[in-house]
Amino acid sequence: MPRPKLRTPALRERVLRAALDTLAADGLERLTTRHVAEAAQTSIPAVYELFGDKAGLVRALFFAGFAELADCLEATRPAAGGPTGGGDPAGELRTAVGTIRRFVLERRALAAVMFQRPVADFAPGPEELAGTARVREHLVAILRRCVEHGLADGDPVDLAHVQLAVVQGLAVQEAAGWLGTSAASIERRWALGANALLRTPN
Repeated sequence: MPRPKLRTPALRERVLRAALDTLAADGLERLTTRHVAEAAQTSIPAVYELFGDKAGLVRALFFAGFAELADCLEATRPAAGGPTGGGDPAGELRTAVGTIRRFVLERRALAAVMFQRPVADFAPGPEELAGTARVREHLVAILRRCVEHGLADGDPVDLAHVQLAVVQGLAVQEAAGWLGTSAASIERRWALGANALLRTPN
C-alpha cells in the first residue's frame, strides 16, 4: 500500500505553532527541524514534507508574523469606520506606532524574522511582499488621511515606509538598551518618532 500523505492542514498548523513557540522561548538558535518536529510530536520527514526545508519553515513564520501584526493593528481601528473614517488620523497613527512597538518588543525573535533577515537561506521575494500587504495598507490608509487633513506632506506609501522604518529602528534601540536611561527619555523619543512625519502645529 502507498504511504499515506503526511501533509494535512491540522499537522501543518501544529508544526507552525510549535515553531512559533520555539522561536519565542529559545530564539533562532533552537529553531531546527529536529527540535520543531519533537515539539510538534511529529517526524522530521513530516516537517520537510510540509515546509520543504528550514528556509520554508522560516518563510511560513514570516507570513504568520505579518498576519499576527495585521490582526493587532486592525484590532485598534476606531469603531466608526476604521482607518478610512473617524476624525483623528494623527491619533490613529500614534496608536499604530504603539501597537507595532509592543509587537516588536514582545515578539523579538519573530520580528527579527520579519524585518531583519537573520536566516541566510530565506530571501523574501514578491510573494512575501504581498504577504505584508495588510500591515502596509493599514499604515498607508492612516497616512493618506493625515495628508488629506493637512497633517502631513508627501506620498502616503512613502510616508508609510518611512514610519515603519522609524518604528523598527526605535524598537531595536529600545530592546538593546540604547534608547535612553530612564522611562521618561525613552517615551519622549518614541513620541518624537510617532510624530516625526506630522506637521508641527502653528
